[in-house]
Amino acid sequence: MTQPQMLLIYNSRAGKGSFLTKLPEVIDMFVKGGYRVEVYPTQAAGDAVEKVSKIPGYVSLIVAAGGDGTIDEVVTGLLRSGRDVPVGYIPVGSTNDYAASLKLSFNVLEAVGDVLGGEPQAVDMGEFNNGIFVYVAAFGAFTDVSYATNQDMKNLFGHIAYIMEGVRRMADIKSYDLRVEVDGELHEGSYIYGMVTNSVSVGGFKGITGKNVLLDDGVFEVLLIHTPKNILELQEIVTVLLSGSMDSPLIEFYRTERVRLWSKEEITWTLDGEYGGAHTYVDIRNRHQCVRIIMDGDKSDVLGGWRKLENKSAGEGQTSQ
Repeated sequence: MTQPQMLLIYNSRAGKGSFLTKLPEVIDMFVKGGYRVEVYPTQAAGDAVEKVSKIPGYVSLIVAAGGDGTIDEVVTGLLRSGRDVPVGYIPVGSTNDYAASLKLSFNVLEAVGDVLGGEPQAVDMGEFNNGIFVYVAAFGAFTDVSYATNQDMKNLFGHIAYIMEGVRRMADIKSYDLRVEVDGELHEGSYIYGMVTNSVSVGGFKGITGKNVLLDDGVFEVLLIHTPKNILELQEIVTVLLSGSMDSPLIEFYRTERVRLWSKEEITWTLDGEYGGAHTYVDIRNRHQCVRIIMDGDKSDVLGGWRKLENKSAGEGQTSQ
């Protein structure tokens, strides 16, 4: 019987580079798990997209080891390939927002065990004009901090590096006049920040994407922050975001499968913490359950569809007794 083949793609610079010290053990675990392993270290930005978009037909599993940018590239390449191949994720980045949302282990060898023992579960992804994002598309205040912060600084200081870079930018915050369409309704205003997410954590902070977030429900959480007129309004925005209530006239919050935004000037966007280009028009759509990510069964509370299936099965079992 032919062994299944897997492609292991890793970013050697993600996090503090600690994955390299575990690489022999990781390969050994996958081989013992029954796989023939092809290992590919990414060489530059966009490299994983190209590699995965051309995966041969005999590859039955892709495993990404890196941060949010690495899983973004792997998913983008996979959707370009047209293949339906399950994806395992070993989070070794400096923030790992998406892994936190999936409740994946941040211990490398435990994460490998979860890939070998878990089940592929279909989750939503985002379509951004002609691009793809996994968990967040954002513009405005501090959104370029992630890709503008030096990788070595990220590795050394982690979240503190982002905060230090953000504080340095405080005086440069600007507002953007936008027309926003959500569920066929138009909204206009001046905003300092906006994000479209499918995540319980952004920038390492939980709660700012709202409550009861599910990763497979076909909708995004959309947050738009109006330009504060004074320090009291700014304080109100911060307080509301930290509470997760979203109850303020300064904040617009929606759950929707599609959002479109127009602006007179080009606005720089980030996709999963990486540069997403400058645009005057953006069309963002939810691609419902289009990628299968391997997860542990005991972490299914972020998946509404799976939980409903489990509850239905449990109910059927009780009926037959």
